[in-house]
Amino acid sequence: MKKKVMAIIAMIIVVVLLIGAVVYGVIQKFTYKVNHPIATMTVEGYSEPIVIELYPEYAQNTVKNFIALSESGFYNGLTFHRIEEYIIQGGDPSGDGTGSPTLSAIDASIAKDSDQDTEYTIPGEFKANGYENPLSHETGVISMARSNYGVSELLEESYNSAGSQFFICTKYCPNFNGQYAAFGKVISGMETVEAISKVKLAVDKDEETGEETPTSKPEHDVKIASVTIEKNGVDYGKPETLPLFDYSSWYLQTYYGS
Repeated sequence: MKKKVMAIIAMIIVVVLLIGAVVYGVIQKFTYKVNHPIATMTVEGYSEPIVIELYPEYAQNTVKNFIALSESGFYNGLTFHRIEEYIIQGGDPSGDGTGSPTLSAIDASIAKDSDQDTEYTIPGEFKANGYENPLSHETGVISMARSNYGVSELLEESYNSAGSQFFICTKYCPNFNGQYAAFGKVISGMETVEAISKVKLAVDKDEETGEETPTSKPEHDVKIASVTIEKNGVDYGKPETLPLFDYSSWYLQTYYGS
């Protein structure tokens, strides 16, 4: 009888321990906080920095690229060159939406302006391009800008054309979901983002008629002073890159055979 009681007690203890382990696991799952990398972007003329939490679990290579560019100082002095009612866009070395980064910006072993220092792009980490990225383009989400070459045979090249240009959503942009690589979200400094979105825009004036056409470019440059990264001890390494697609050469060859 005593042995039977001891066996029951032992069984109860085992069951309690198992239940405890399960409960602990559930608690850990819902309370564990990932130490995401944090980007702090200061903008000339704005006292409040834009602080962005980056999500490598959604777009790992995109985050690697943004971190590498930021740490090399690539973004320092570049502008927000495009302001729309739903986004602010920056990070273009040309300042007009046509520029791309070169490999020396993410790889210190490559000399700037050397033969190896070629322009590059990165794979587009979003659903339409075969990647699982559930991050929705809500207000404050940062995502990668890319080209759209406008022809179905260049869909892959369009999807994989992002380089250094990014945009921050100032409104919910559902049409971007699954089409652009969202990779983080503003956690502080949305006041600065909103202020930038309201700057006065330049106009194009027809010299003959005097007619003015509004543009999406700020009348006065809105410059990024710096972007610093807190990686919480994690080495994210260099991103995977692709050669920049030469659309002009493709167009001439396709339509003119030259």
